[in-house]
Amino acid sequence: MPGYRFCPRCGSVLVARDTGGASRPACPADSCGFVVWDNPVPVIAAIVEYAGRIVLARNVAWPEKMFGLVTGYLERDEAPAVAAAREVGEELGLRASAVDLVGLYPFARKNQLIIAYHVIADGCIVLNEELAEYRLIDPDKLKAWDFGTGPAVRDWLAARAAAA
Repeated sequence: MPGYRFCPRCGSVLVARDTGGASRPACPADSCGFVVWDNPVPVIAAIVEYAGRIVLARNVAWPEKMFGLVTGYLERDEAPAVAAAREVGEELGLRASAVDLVGLYPFARKNQLIIAYHVIADGCIVLNEELAEYRLIDPDKLKAWDFGTGPAVRDWLAARAAAA
């Protein structure tokens, strides 16, 4: 029961209840009906292609030498493809000229659903305050990692190789 011990509506102590085949924290008061669904959070990831190379960025909170894709949260009433273009603009200062879905990837460790896109972008890279540095990687030298956005990179690389 991450974060909840008491019902935020009526204050009752939450109990485990079977809801649709899964046990979830729920309010025992029949009149309340509160359930902690704990659904995954939608996160956008962008495999940014810039001048023929892939942009990997390092978040200011990450250790040195740790780089990844541009990511961000999907906003209310925002289409995922629009969110991918927005995140590329906000974090890298680039303009997206093409945004294509790579796939959907559950990331259980962070309770997220990653919606990954290949984004072709142009302009001049200007990092926002979230990013410390970036690297440009030739797609032929890009290697996928085993967690988070890595499976999206793996699938994008496989699709790219199959199309060649």
